[in-house]
Amino acid sequence: MAGIYIHIPFCRKACTYCNFHFSTNHQLINQVIDSIGIEMSLQSNYLSDPIETIYFGGGTPSLLNHSQLEYLFNKVRSLFTVLPEAEITLEANPDDINEIQLTSWIKLGINRLSIGVQSFRDKDLLWMGRAHNADQAMNCVSLAQQVGITNISIDLIYGIPGLSDTDWSNNIDYALNSNVPHLSCYALTVEPRTALAHYIINYRTPDIDAGHQANHFQILQEKTAGVGFEQYEISNFSLPGKRSKHNSNYWSGKHYLGIGPSAHSFNGLSRQWNINNNALYIQSLAKGIIPFETETLTLTQQINEYIMTSLRTIEGIQASKINEIAGKSIFDTIIADASHYIKEGLISLQQERLFLSPSGKFMADGIAANLFRDEPSIH
Repeated sequence: MAGIYIHIPFCRKACTYCNFHFSTNHQLINQVIDSIGIEMSLQSNYLSDPIETIYFGGGTPSLLNHSQLEYLFNKVRSLFTVLPEAEITLEANPDDINEIQLTSWIKLGINRLSIGVQSFRDKDLLWMGRAHNADQAMNCVSLAQQVGITNISIDLIYGIPGLSDTDWSNNIDYALNSNVPHLSCYALTVEPRTALAHYIINYRTPDIDAGHQANHFQILQEKTAGVGFEQYEISNFSLPGKRSKHNSNYWSGKHYLGIGPSAHSFNGLSRQWNINNNALYIQSLAKGIIPFETETLTLTQQINEYIMTSLRTIEGIQASKINEIAGKSIFDTIIADASHYIKEGLISLQQERLFLSPSGKFMADGIAANLFRDEPSIH
């Protein structure tokens, strides 16, 4: 089974922390949509398996009107074999959610929403530069549920300067009390060339406090576990059976096709990524050329890719998967390199799999990097 990701590179406002590819100038929306349709046609043979997930991300795909989304749906269904039970997710902002939009989305086949709430506090939303307010954040979930979409994920951000432990705890409580089956919660990060990075450099806002974020992460783990949510990936929490199938496929190494400016694709042996320039994307597709770069993964890169993604999940690094890629001896060397993490209680080893402990999850990226394999020396 495979997935399709469609990147819609437009937003109403630029959030202070965001480094994703997007534009707040909407003049090229129709041209980008047309170009995405052309790219789909050119990429129709990239995936050989039926499509079990479709994900509209961005940017802000909830900005699109019904006819624009309908065009994309018709294209996907005409070019690919989409399973009847496919999970179809739309990223949406609270200020775009109303009864008319929700009804339109349901008619098109959207059966899951990922709502970019980020916080239920006006102070935080203003600081982040979000386009919605706390009232919209609080009301959008219940409205979606009333209209008929119950498979909903809420995005929240923690570690924001000025967000106390109590404030963060209240944000989690409000999300959980909304009866959503899934939460995606991310530590605020400072990305280069963002407004947030500029503010910090010029002392207009405090820098990120790692200890503050660690406290928030622990609160998050305790509260979600207390109501039966599983932390199936570092930043993702769900009730049993309500994981994001699309994102889970990324972490398990399934193949996916990314369509649109800046979108990435993976077929098991290579990765490719489209240009992150809307005008050049349009110009290239008008000539029937997909503007992308590609990288064929070496065996070592395939191993490291698996280490990086699997260690973030509840399943962890599994010997059987490593054996498929490169043989059992590799798993033995990974265990040897992980031994001090095991002694420190950051990693557990059970039934030929390595997985992070609750305390190790906050250090996932650093631990994974230290377990990466080196490319063989060439003499």
